[in-house]
Amino acid sequence: MPSVLITGCSSGFGLETAKLFLDEGWTVVATMRTPDPNVLPASDRLTILPLDVTDRDSVGSAIQQAGPIDVLVNNAGFGAAVPIELIDFDTARQLFETNTLGTLAMLQAVLPSFRERRSGVIVNVTSTVTLKPLPLVSTYRASKAAVNALTESLAVEMQPFGVRVHIVLPGRSPTTQFGANAMPHLRGLDNPDYKPLIEGMMAQFREDIGPVTHAEDVAAAVFEAATDPSAPFKIPAGADAVAWMADAG
Repeated sequence: MPSVLITGCSSGFGLETAKLFLDEGWTVVATMRTPDPNVLPASDRLTILPLDVTDRDSVGSAIQQAGPIDVLVNNAGFGAAVPIELIDFDTARQLFETNTLGTLAMLQAVLPSFRERRSGVIVNVTSTVTLKPLPLVSTYRASKAAVNALTESLAVEMQPFGVRVHIVLPGRSPTTQFGANAMPHLRGLDNPDYKPLIEGMMAQFREDIGPVTHAEDVAAAVFEAATDPSAPFKIPAGADAVAWMADAG
């Protein structure tokens, strides 16, 4: 049976994706910075491993323990909503270390076996915020846009070797922990010029109305990329993501 390794499985998109692949009969390697065996149903097809994508030793250990895999899903990441003027430089560095270089580290660990085997699928989860400019998420957006560019070149490089490459672009997902995880990095509410913008964006993000993205949407898009050779290179995940991609042309 086919096997998949998914990063960032403790909650949200990664957790729901791991559940879907398990339901579909796959062997699943679910990785988390702090493993919690209680978040996923027990299965003899499930392995939960510790993984910090910013630590090359951790990456190497996880790949070695996982054994041969057929699909890699790069989902691990975090966000921050801060004006460019005010973002802490360490936060900016962490965004790129995790979202961009963490993805690169995983690719470099897995690609040799995929290339030599002349098969495999890479699915990189980025974001629809890369499709048009938005305030406050600039550095997060830049880190994910870099992954888009990386993935576009990767697809060209891997095509001769029979390795498929895809990007999944989720939209706004107020039902996940993404927003809450971004809150510790928030800055600018004490600035009278930025406060109205920040409060308005925070209220908009928390609204669970209108078209939004659910974790199930992302899981379905990732599964499509993994299993359908005719799947598009870029797959929007969520009703709002579909609309945004259509608007972007």
